[in-house]
Amino acid sequence: MEIKDIVKKVKQIEIRTRKKTEASLMGQYHSAFKGQGMTFSEVRPYQFGDEIRRIDWNKTARFREPFVKVMEEERELTMMILVDISASMDYGTKGQLKREYVAEIAASLGFSAAGNNDKVGLILFADKCIK
Repeated sequence: MEIKDIVKKVKQIEIRTRKKTEASLMGQYHSAFKGQGMTFSEVRPYQFGDEIRRIDWNKTARFREPFVKVMEEERELTMMILVDISASMDYGTKGQLKREYVAEIAASLGFSAAGNNDKVGLILFADKCIK
């Protein structure tokens, strides 16, 4: 199997999985952690237990009830794909070797992450040191 065949298969897989990835991975990930992030999220009414330093004093004075600023951290994922390139990957059936399956899967994962504006890295390893 040649590289162009793998790319063709990956594009077919990408088309089938695009809806699923767009629904669950929107590229920039907003943290579940509310706190001292860099992006303003909202102003909401004060709830018992909120930090006093988060009070929006202007809005509190205007409406005569306490409001707090909520900040949100933006996070970006980094995906590292590890691929075994040892001789054991040459095993397979007449139709396809393990090496070809792994190439398709790694390419699919990489294209999916890159399409969501995430960082992607590839690490190849084997049983012997390759220089």
